[in-house]
Amino acid sequence: MKRLRTLSTRGLLLALVAAVLVVSATGTAIALAAGGSGGPTPAAKPLDQAIHDALAASRPAGITARIRFTNNLFPSGALLGNGASALMTGATGRLWVAADGRARLELQSDAGDVQIVWTPPTVTVYDASSNTVYRATLPHDTAGSSGAPDNGAPALSQIDDLLARLGAHATISGAEPTNVAAQPAYSVTLSPKHDGGLLASAELAWDAAAGVPLRVAIFGEGSSAPALRLEVTDISYGPVAPDTVTVSPPATAKVVDLGTIGKHTTGTTGDSPPVTGPAAVQAAAGFPVTAPDTLLGLPRRDVRLVGEGDSRAVLVVYGEGLGAVFLVERQAGDQPAGGGALASLPAVALDGVTAHELSTQLGTILTWRRAGVDFVLAGSQPAAAAEAAARVLG
Repeated sequence: MKRLRTLSTRGLLLALVAAVLVVSATGTAIALAAGGSGGPTPAAKPLDQAIHDALAASRPAGITARIRFTNNLFPSGALLGNGASALMTGATGRLWVAADGRARLELQSDAGDVQIVWTPPTVTVYDASSNTVYRATLPHDTAGSSGAPDNGAPALSQIDDLLARLGAHATISGAEPTNVAAQPAYSVTLSPKHDGGLLASAELAWDAAAGVPLRVAIFGEGSSAPALRLEVTDISYGPVAPDTVTVSPPATAKVVDLGTIGKHTTGTTGDSPPVTGPAAVQAAAGFPVTAPDTLLGLPRRDVRLVGEGDSRAVLVVYGEGLGAVFLVERQAGDQPAGGGALASLPAVALDGVTAHELSTQLGTILTWRRAGVDFVLAGSQPAAAAEAAARVLG
């Protein structure tokens, strides 16, 4: 958490977008949006059979592809400034994936290229527009799966069971025959049934023969354009030279270490249990904790102490699923109100307090200070709802 507090707004947003790209690209290739590109399509199959055949396909010796990344998520203008990174504006580029799971994704921009290198378990993002390297480690279970031998596809019954469990939460389309990057492919669309926040749907397409992802897109409510999309426009399979999936940033580049993505810290050490529950958290926090029973009509699900030392904070969670709202509170430090990583976000007035807000197609982040406590509220909610919640919290 301390690392995030020291990041600039630009750096924080770049890290978030890079995380999305890493998740999309490290599975085997990449992915995005809607509609085919013409050309032959595969024979129709039930979804479970199409998934089974994709998972059972022989792993390619390597992948070389041209890609297109679309980013409509973040607002333009003052937030991005001049010379905005390709991660923020969208770009075309290239992708290489070696047989051992190492990968490199390059986005090309007049402001300077972005290089994302995946060498399990480390992800390195070099943004030439700011001459900055962002480095993170993925959790062991995620990293360990890359480059592992193919142990065979799950049985159809297992896939059916997974689809049934997923179907309780999302509406799932069939495997739609299409064509992506001149490859016969299948695509599937998922839409949340409830607790989806502002997420309308997500789409995935994959090569029908090789099982390699070719397109992925995320759509927000009320928009026909994707909020985020990554898609292959041309692809070939074959060995990739080891030096192709490596890149050496300049020695002058600033390095930002983001630590382990998804690593959970509770503010405790050794085998001590986490500090949870309103009473216990209030006793340990050292500042007045605000955690009403409900917020925006969502019930409070969790209150806990997180982080350590000067990064100690209180995390309160309301609701469930993608529509959950997260509230982080911490004792205000010596930095003036409105400082920190989110200080350059657009300002909004909240009953005499100046807050800073980032409103996107998929959700809102709002930060403010009141009575010596810094608040950050985030969730897949429209800006008006987030501001209403902040006024209730005081």
